[in-house]
Amino acid sequence: MRSLLIDRPGHAAVRDVARPAPGPGEVLVEVAACGICGTDIHIFRGEYLGTYPITPGHELAGTVAATGSGVQRFRPGDRVAVEPNIACNSCPACLANRQNFCENWKAIGVTLPGGMAELVLAPENAVFSIGSLPFRAAAFVEPLSCVLHGMQRADPRPADRILVVGAGPIGILLMKTALVMGASSLLVVDRNRERLARAKLEGGAVVDTLDETGGIPAERFDLVVDATGVPALMEQTTRWARPGGRILLFGVPPAQSRISLDAFPIFRKGLTLLSSYTSVRNSLQAVRLLESGRIDVSALVSHELPLEEFAAAVEMIESGSEGVMKVILHPSGS
Repeated sequence: MRSLLIDRPGHAAVRDVARPAPGPGEVLVEVAACGICGTDIHIFRGEYLGTYPITPGHELAGTVAATGSGVQRFRPGDRVAVEPNIACNSCPACLANRQNFCENWKAIGVTLPGGMAELVLAPENAVFSIGSLPFRAAAFVEPLSCVLHGMQRADPRPADRILVVGAGPIGILLMKTALVMGASSLLVVDRNRERLARAKLEGGAVVDTLDETGGIPAERFDLVVDATGVPALMEQTTRWARPGGRILLFGVPPAQSRISLDAFPIFRKGLTLLSSYTSVRNSLQAVRLLESGRIDVSALVSHELPLEEFAAAVEMIESGSEGVMKVILHPSGS
């Protein structure tokens, strides 16, 4: 089969590799759609996790091609999405329902072959039926599950005023989730005018400047969410949260980066600072929200490309060119 392989940082190519065979309890999925995530780019650049060579891709959906012995929930032809994080369910973290901190953690597309290939293996308990949901939408199950976990940690209350910093695909997913959870007002800030226009169409108020003259009012928001992972922006979140407010640092910062926060305002305002790492049993929630239409991701896909265009897609995402939002690869040509 055809598979994208990153054999060293900065170098990826499509190769012919052996077709995998499902073992006991495993499902073989023919990948119809696989989103490019910031984690894939970090792996490509040699900045985050992953061992080489690796086939990236953890935002994936497709059709069951074969099943191993003991699989009961699926049969060939079923349409599915995949949860990439694989926990051992035996370590202290797993036994405390913190599977995202599993001491024996593995992940499809990070430590195991991923979805940027024609076929990928996954354990049965990491596979979810998507019914008639389009594959390009089902590829959002994984990022939406992470967003749901983050927002559950942030615990937005009905009628909260929420600020989202960053209007990329994750920022807009955070915005959509906050609206579903009952936000009364939602402001999105980004310097990219095309992304702001999309955020406005999706239901948010928007602003393109950080200063307080026509920009973001200080101490106004019940919840401030950083979706950028940019340290300089993460540092400013404490300015915008009201006394007693909450801050969710959701975006992935560069490895080894540091932030500096003004300590006294955090104390004076009694702020709660939170972060969020992957997800915990949120995939079924994500599937249901996508199937119901409560969260519609159809307009977030800006480009659909073959595997061979991975490196070009990374360049486009990093530069923010061509109105790029979510880029979907089609490994099986679907």
